[in-house]
Amino acid sequence: MRTEMNLEPRQRSRFRSRRVFFIPIIVVGIFIFSGVVMLLWNAVLPAAITGVHAITYWQAMGILVLAKLLFGGFRGMHHHGHLHHRHMERDLREKWMQMDPQEREKIRGELKNEWRQRFGHIDRPE
Repeated sequence: MRTEMNLEPRQRSRFRSRRVFFIPIIVVGIFIFSGVVMLLWNAVLPAAITGVHAITYWQAMGILVLAKLLFGGFRGMHHHGHLHHRHMERDLREKWMQMDPQEREKIRGELKNEWRQRFGHIDRPE
């Protein structure tokens, strides 16, 4: 994971300047996107669904926050997680390739047993 602590002094200042540059852009983007959500909601939903009323700008921003919590969470940057998964996948693949056939068969059997315990027996052609 790339943090300021891992960087050289010159790289740290560049990292900070990028952060200072991107934070206002992100904030402005959130405000613009909230306006777009409000306009779309007010243009489409009250006419299409009976009982749905127009919303204010702040309600639109609240809907965005709620959607983020429900569907995305606030875990930080997503690409760091994907990078971590790629490293894990690579490490597991290397470990698998270094196993002898008996070890691989043992792991396959353990995974099959765990699968059956969790999800029941599923017949599939082999």
